[in-house]
Amino acid sequence: MEYAAAKSSICRQCGRSFSPFAPKPGLKLRTKEEAPAPQSPSFLGRFEDFWKRQRSAIIECFECKRKQQVSGAATSTICPACSTHIDLRDYKITSGFSRSIRTRGDVHLTSKGDLASSSIVCRSALIEGRLRGNLHCDDIATINFSGKIPGRISARHVIVERKADIHCFRQVRAGSIEIKGRMSGEIMAQTVVTVHKKGSLEGDVTARAITVEKGGMFSGQLVIGQVSITQGELLQDQEPAVMSIPESHFPETARRPLPAT
Repeated sequence: MEYAAAKSSICRQCGRSFSPFAPKPGLKLRTKEEAPAPQSPSFLGRFEDFWKRQRSAIIECFECKRKQQVSGAATSTICPACSTHIDLRDYKITSGFSRSIRTRGDVHLTSKGDLASSSIVCRSALIEGRLRGNLHCDDIATINFSGKIPGRISARHVIVERKADIHCFRQVRAGSIEIKGRMSGEIMAQTVVTVHKKGSLEGDVTARAITVEKGGMFSGQLVIGQVSITQGELLQDQEPAVMSIPESHFPETARRPLPAT
């Protein structure tokens, strides 16, 4: 579209000058299709955005462990104490990914994802694909994957879903663990390990309690006690007390020399 008072113009296709009122015969001008105007969000979408902005969360700094309150719509923040950058984004891995992740958001590793990061720190995680690094969750780590996991896993609560079949080469640490599928490896739980119906657990377990429902299976070595304590350390360090009898109860006798050998 040209200015109404213009007497000449330049063709954007070939660069030639022409009169806008007398176009050259046979000249084809290319018109750019305009994108449709974005539709206004629905009432439900506007309500969800409003609720997300109004919602707030308490997060903890990675370095100094200071807690602060942030808006639910924030994607990052700065610690007011040590000025450390804190990532608040959620990550969804749908292909190969090798960068380290440290966020107070959630991580979703899809079935087609391959997470080769050496360290993943997040709030909660859903593992449906290949995990080759160490995973630490402040809240819940849900595993719905069949295969080998070479890295460490630590979380407040670990859930092994019904369709999961995993073999963990490194130690799994958690406050509590629920096993609905199949799992093998070393487990250290602060409270309880629960093997649900049709669940299977094979390996060494250290926990304060273990529950195996009817239909579940557990095979391995079990230590009931505190986390990070070996079976030998569960015994008391003190030697058993020996009852002593006052010397006054025995008659005094002269000491005899021991025979020579």
